[in-house]
Amino acid sequence: MDNQVIFEKGQRGRNNSYIAKPKIDYQGIPRDFLRDSLDLPCLGELEVVRHYAGLARKNFSVDTNFYPLGSCTMKYNPKINEYLSGLSGFCDIHPDQPQDSVQGALEVLFNLEQMLCEITGMKRFTFQPSSGAQGELTGMLMINKCHQANKSKRNKVIVPDSAHGTNPATAAMCGYEIVVVPSTADGLVDIEKLKREVDESTAAIMLTNPNTLGLFEENILDIARIIHDKGGLLYYDGANFNPLLGITKISLMGFDVIHLNLHKTFSTPHGCGGPGAGAVGVSERLAEFLPAPVVVKNGGKYSFDYRVKNSIGRVRSFYGNFGVLVRAYAYLLRLGSEGLLAVAQNSVINANYIMASLKDIYQPCSARTCMHEVVFSCVKQKERGASALDIAKRLIDFDIHPPTMYFPMIVKEALMVEPTETESKDTLDYFIKCMRDIDKEIDADLAKLKDAPSSAAVKRVDDVKAARSPNLKW
Repeated sequence: MDNQVIFEKGQRGRNNSYIAKPKIDYQGIPRDFLRDSLDLPCLGELEVVRHYAGLARKNFSVDTNFYPLGSCTMKYNPKINEYLSGLSGFCDIHPDQPQDSVQGALEVLFNLEQMLCEITGMKRFTFQPSSGAQGELTGMLMINKCHQANKSKRNKVIVPDSAHGTNPATAAMCGYEIVVVPSTADGLVDIEKLKREVDESTAAIMLTNPNTLGLFEENILDIARIIHDKGGLLYYDGANFNPLLGITKISLMGFDVIHLNLHKTFSTPHGCGGPGAGAVGVSERLAEFLPAPVVVKNGGKYSFDYRVKNSIGRVRSFYGNFGVLVRAYAYLLRLGSEGLLAVAQNSVINANYIMASLKDIYQPCSARTCMHEVVFSCVKQKERGASALDIAKRLIDFDIHPPTMYFPMIVKEALMVEPTETESKDTLDYFIKCMRDIDKEIDADLAKLKDAPSSAAVKRVDDVKAARSPNLKW
């Protein structure tokens, strides 16, 4: 019973309800719209509650477990944010309502844009994109249209090898040729090789700073000058903006456009289906290409302005995942400038504490001070018989969610650890102890790692078989 899906638990025809069936008048409803049976599982209310409560107990979540999940941060979402986003004035409105009846919602959008402009130094923001990846596409479409408006024919985009995987995919979707620039031994963009690749055909560079190795690109001003001197633009992948809050602004680095994964930095729920939000900010140069509409304020009244001069058009329905934006707004109001600075400082301290505590056993990808995440190479452990995958799976038995594995791909046997700012020293110490204990197990009991996890509801799966022969029955 414990491993059955809900369709297997409910038997057809069983009556588990004491509530009288509602009397519905079907007159006037076309027969094609009616079904004799929806083939739904037949369970009582208590059975349904127990089923889903049981599933919840099997799940890892940031509320119950440590999530050292780099790259895609599972960041704590304060419960007050959830409460505020559920207020009737926010969740019971409709985007087709008259603008006079949703002034509070429009004010949230306007104020959130002003805050993000202040934090990043950008001129304007759009909240239409549903996720970071869609935000990337939005940003690159604006860059493309900007070059077209200037009658500048450009066909290539520079992408460092330390970039997020969506960067080259996004540029390719916009029709660009991808030029990869390698990193130096220190893990930073190779400036000399960048110079050789940039010319008048370069549309942009897509850069993550700090990069996916968790390192700050110290030569960012040189990179900006190299690109701008040839007429290209700088795109900032804001997935790693968490450690820079209150410390610096994206505009000071020379970037022209940025997307912010609000779930990574501003605590909203994760992922496009989660849902998510990939807010996109632009410099004054690109403001005329933003998706329409934008929110404006005239006197004390807020409204949508569809008169964006060279807008790329809509990138999704309506005006974005509004409930997610309310959460981000609540987070910013609650923390203020001093709180945001503390977020950045603590996220960096936590990551460096883990690196300093484990570098004698697990090899850091760079000897440089990291930012909010540290990338370890498990090559030494691999030589002794345990892969990065084995180590990550074994962490489940210690009630720790696995960190990101095998990314970035330029690091062999990579484990990316991102503790975020909200984790306590006790939690970090427990993680460090577990990692050290797992390393000892390689020599003492390798089979325990190879069979891990042993305590989880789902044991080690055959990844190849799962990809080639998925069970899609339900």
